[in-house]
Amino acid sequence: MTLAAVQGQTRAVEALQAALAKKQVHHAWLFHGPDGVGKELAAAGLAQALVCEKQPFVGCGTCAACARVTNRNHPDVTWVMPEAEQVERGIAGRSDFTNTPSRDIRIEQVRKLQERLAFRALEAPHKIALLVTAHAMNQSAQNALLKTLEEPPRDTILILISAAPDKLLPTIRSRCAKAAFGPLSLEFIAEQVKQRSTKKGKKGEPATTIDDALALQIAKMSSGSLARALSFDPKTLTRRKELIESFEKLVPNDASGWLSLAETLAEDRDTAEAAIDVLQVWFRDVAIAQVGGDAFVNSDLAELAFKAAPRVSPAGLQRRTVVLDEAKNAITQRNGAVRLQLERMFIEMFAA
Repeated sequence: MTLAAVQGQTRAVEALQAALAKKQVHHAWLFHGPDGVGKELAAAGLAQALVCEKQPFVGCGTCAACARVTNRNHPDVTWVMPEAEQVERGIAGRSDFTNTPSRDIRIEQVRKLQERLAFRALEAPHKIALLVTAHAMNQSAQNALLKTLEEPPRDTILILISAAPDKLLPTIRSRCAKAAFGPLSLEFIAEQVKQRSTKKGKKGEPATTIDDALALQIAKMSSGSLARALSFDPKTLTRRKELIESFEKLVPNDASGWLSLAETLAEDRDTAEAAIDVLQVWFRDVAIAQVGGDAFVNSDLAELAFKAAPRVSPAGLQRRTVVLDEAKNAITQRNGAVRLQLERMFIEMFAA
């Protein structure tokens, strides 16, 4: 995908195109904004523009150089990301690493990048490095990268991609030109969900599609992130109302209710993750009800949100949100036992 093909980020794309048109591309960029809104696509598009054989400083998307950027095998374009993310994306396998794949970008990775950037470009006029999830650099890695930002090798472009730029050192942020990426529109996300979520049925069964209402509900729950919207399990979201109503029936001192719901949601890892996503958005709706607002994501459950609001204090609601995040991290990042984590989650919400 070329830079011009990145959708929903007009301001950021136009700023990058203006720099390319003037052939004054800063040596370091920080693409910041929510996850799943097009930052990495734009970074790849910028890299294509810088190496393109047919349309230099624009990018054609079809020449051999552009295709190799897309396939992550251009000799002058380097991708850096945590080992665990490489495994999750299928770029590498667990067996490729001696130890448990790290969720940090480690200093060894930065030093390897610096060694590569010290050489002249092999084919293109520029050497480009894309640091995906740049805020995952640990302190040592950030300090090592700072030297490269201060004294960049000739014809080198660094692109830092981050959903949490505040985790980067101020000295790193100050040395980067910035491109801000905002949440995508509900309409765009809903349309993309519909287009990409059509699934072929099993032999003899019809294909399944997502209707307009469900696509819009998914878009509302995505917080402007297409990646998050596409990760939602439509099957779970169709049970969204039932899940929220079941949760609101839970009461303190009734452990059987908590454990029963935990058992239901622990059907598999995907079901549990999707249920946690639903509850995260629901807690936001309850918080809105507590201050008398009406901008609910679950607009069909507004009455229930107002009923739920006085049953928990703002501090208690914040605590529930933290517990949800902890449970999701344990399940998704630490491979925790799903049922155990859900049981612990409900106990901490209602027994404390």
